Amino acid sequence: MMLWKEMPMEMGNGTTVQEFTLEGFPAMQHLGKVLFLVHLLAYLASITGNAVIVTIICADSRLQTPMYFFLSIFSFFECCFISAVIPKLLVIFLLGRQTISFLACFIQAFVFLYLGAAGFLLIAVMSVDRYMAICKPLHYPTIMNLKTCFLLVTACFTLAFTLITSLVVKVSQLSFCGPHVIPHFFCDLGALIHLSCSDTRSVEMLVFVLALLILLTSLIITVIAYSNIVVTIVRLPSAKERQKAFSTCSSHLIVLSMIYGSCVFIYVKPKQMNKLDSNREAALVNTVVTPLLNPVIYTLRNKQVHQAL
Repeated sequence: MMLWKEMPMEMGNGTTVQEFTLEGFPAMQHLGKVLFLVHLLAYLASITGNAVIVTIICADSRLQTPMYFFLSIFSFFECCFISAVIPKLLVIFLLGRQTISFLACFIQAFVFLYLGAAGFLLIAVMSVDRYMAICKPLHYPTIMNLKTCFLLVTACFTLAFTLITSLVVKVSQLSFCGPHVIPHFFCDLGALIHLSCSDTRSVEMLVFVLALLILLTSLIITVIAYSNIVVTIVRLPSAKERQKAFSTCSSHLIVLSMIYGSCVFIYVKPKQMNKLDSNREAALVNTVVTPLLNPVIYTLRNKQVHQAL
């Protein structure tokens, strides 16, 4: 926090950058109250669904397994992730208050990226956990013990924090000479880089490299894990078991494809200034749609969870 308080914020004319303006969705500004209601309902449904998952997993001893442990952490992440963005968007829709202070903007950018990066790493861990449970059932209880689970989650936290902190601090040290209108509904790092009057080539390359490292590494691990799971499912002797397993896997893969697809579209490109308008729609998928679907896809179709409820 002290880094942000002490960082240079001087504009070219000698004044200080105090705040940014979030543009939101100017083409739909006349529908502000309708959009407020829609996003409020989606936000409350997402928070409620994910909070229910965390609560029942903690309360029910039958769900004290690695899969549900990871799922409870992921659901908690989802609650924090959408809470970093959606409340400010609701204020924009309802009251038209689009300004955000310099410090608050970078705090929002950090929280959003940190939770997002940790979430992707956690998805990879969850995929490996499912691979071990389905493809290596005899070794699963020994390998995926409580200590291993805590170490994996801690590794996700630590790696994401290290990578994202270095990136956000680097961007916060750029010069911002105006305009200060962010063409987004939250403090997206790509949009902030585009507003800077400094030479941003090195920062843009850093964003690109970190996005590749986090997104594609997580994606490759997930694809390999689910490919092996599919091969194992195909070999199941019972047609009913195969259908059930494929139904579950296909649901998971639909959500994962939405998450990975939208983030690859936004972040894995060298020039962050391109297609900023379309980034808003892609970001809505991650901040509104997928957190709403996750409780349904991952848990509420599960018989064990139904019994716990």
